[in-house]
Amino acid sequence: MTNNTNNLIPPHGGYRKLMSYQMAEIVYDATVRFCERFIDKRSRTFDQMVQAARS
Repeated sequence: MTNNTNNLIPPHGGYRKLMSYQMAEIVYDATVRFCERFIDKRSRTFDQMVQAARS
């Protein structure tokens, strides 16, 4: 089955072009910068916020 026309899932573009991915990346980056600026890096709050943004 080397012919692409017979594949169940056709080739597609990258996920980085999706608007939802781009917005999620902005939110994650902003959260990390906020935490680095205002929250102690050793605190559990820092870790929780970064992990939540990653999710």
